[in-house]
Amino acid sequence: MAAPSSPPDPRDRPIAVFDSGVGGLTVLHELLVRLPHEDFLYLGDTARFPYGDRSTEELEQFALEIAEALLRRHAKLLVVACNSAAGAALPALRSRMMQTTLGVDVIAVITPEAARAVGATRNGRIGLLATPATVASGAYDRAVAAVDAFVELISVPAPDLAPLIQAGSEFDERLVDMVRDYVAPLRAAHVDTVILGCTHYPLVRPLLQRMLGPGVAIVTSGAALARQVEHALRSRNLSATRSGEGDYRFLCTADVESFRALGTRFLQMPLGEVTHVDLALTDHEAPIAS
Repeated sequence: MAAPSSPPDPRDRPIAVFDSGVGGLTVLHELLVRLPHEDFLYLGDTARFPYGDRSTEELEQFALEIAEALLRRHAKLLVVACNSAAGAALPALRSRMMQTTLGVDVIAVITPEAARAVGATRNGRIGLLATPATVASGAYDRAVAAVDAFVELISVPAPDLAPLIQAGSEFDERLVDMVRDYVAPLRAAHVDTVILGCTHYPLVRPLLQRMLGPGVAIVTSGAALARQVEHALRSRNLSATRSGEGDYRFLCTADVESFRALGTRFLQMPLGEVTHVDLALTDHEAPIAS
């Protein structure tokens, strides 16, 4: 299926959101609630999930391929809802997107979370639970230090948590034991605030809160990022012109029905149109009826 024609008014173009899988739908949920008049286009790169153990070079390549696919669909703003991709590819993405005629802004999950966590901490000790790629990138270390150089960040890589959540497995004792192991270093470090540095993790937030204790603040990216998107649109005069509800559509690179079944759980709303896309063969896409 050919890419749709560009709306004559740039304000009527969609906001594009991408993630390695369905985890970014937790971010899209916040965007849909805060910006109901906007159109959204979400791409889940489920064929290459997980991103958490990929190299920086791979992640940058993947992110740029996705950006090109979303530019062809006339995105007016790009939201990187994947922490691993944001940590590895944000400078390259911003450079590429600003080469377009419109000059497309790129907003990623890391900076809003870091600012919110620094504002929440009382003892200056913040924990980060994230994929190995995100931790290794040092992106959160830099983001936290940019807000307050005297705050300490204790980072814990959690290589198996996102794949287990993405698989749609039952929340059983295996998950409980895994979360307990990942949380242990954060408890030992006496952090009073924890950043969930992967968009899959909010699905196990109640379990994390129980193990961290009621006095520990948990910071997720969705709400803070949605406010930043709103501000970016207003500053560029790109807010949608309509007064009614916007549309939201989905692309995924692997099985559509698996995406639909699991995605509903993450989005907490019905999924609309879902289209399979091969990023290497973008002229051969087939829409799947909802």
